[in-house]
Order: sequence, then structure tokens, then C-alpha cells
Amino acid sequence: QVQLMESGGGLVQPGGSLRLSCAASGSIFSINAMGWYRQAPGKERELVAAIASGGNTDYADSVKGRFTISRDNAKNTVYLQMNSLKPEDTAVYYCNANGRDYWLSSYNYWGQGTQVTVSS
Repeated sequence: QVQLMESGGGLVQPGGSLRLSCAASGSIFSINAMGWYRQAPGKERELVAAIASGGNTDYADSVKGRFTISRDNAKNTVYLQMNSLKPEDTAVYYCNANGRDYWLSSYNYWGQGTQVTVSS
């Protein structure tokens, strides 16, 4: 089993910043990609940003230039720095990680989600 523990959500005013963290633990042999997704009320879950083990990144067009994803491979942790936040960024943000466990079986796990609310 692999566990993902998220932190850093909250309420922020438009134009403000938040930093999300997600630490992976458990029977991890390797982590391939880590990423952040979000789901707003009444909408489907969407990719926000992802980062591969080698550092390649991918962003949703709506967050390019405002959000930065990074990871610390030694700590099995991924971060999402969110700047210039807008009300439309309000959503539950979910961490995702995939890779192989101790038994070399592939896994794909989700965190429990953390609420981000952008409002004045």
C-alpha cells in the first residue's frame, strides 16, 4: 500500500498564494509521475500539473505562468506553488502518484484531497 498525505489548502484572497504539499509513503519501490488534479463542484476532475521522475513537467493552460510544480525525490514529496490565485481556482485539489511497489507491481494512488478556496 502507498499512502499520499496532502497539506497546505485553505482560504486565500484573489491574487494571493498557497503552497500544497503531498508526501508519499508505504511500500514504494519507485515513483514515476506525481501530479495535482482538481475538481470543482459540478465539474469533472482535471489535471492541474504533473512532474515526471526526471523533472519534465506538464501544466493545464489555465495555470501556466501562475503555478509551479516541483518534487523532492529523496522525500517522495511533490509541491504545488500557486500564485496569482483566481476565484476559478477554487476546487478540491488531489495529489496523484504512480510507480511500482516493493513487489514491482504498478500502482496509481490518490490523496484524500485538500480544499482550496479563493474568495474575498
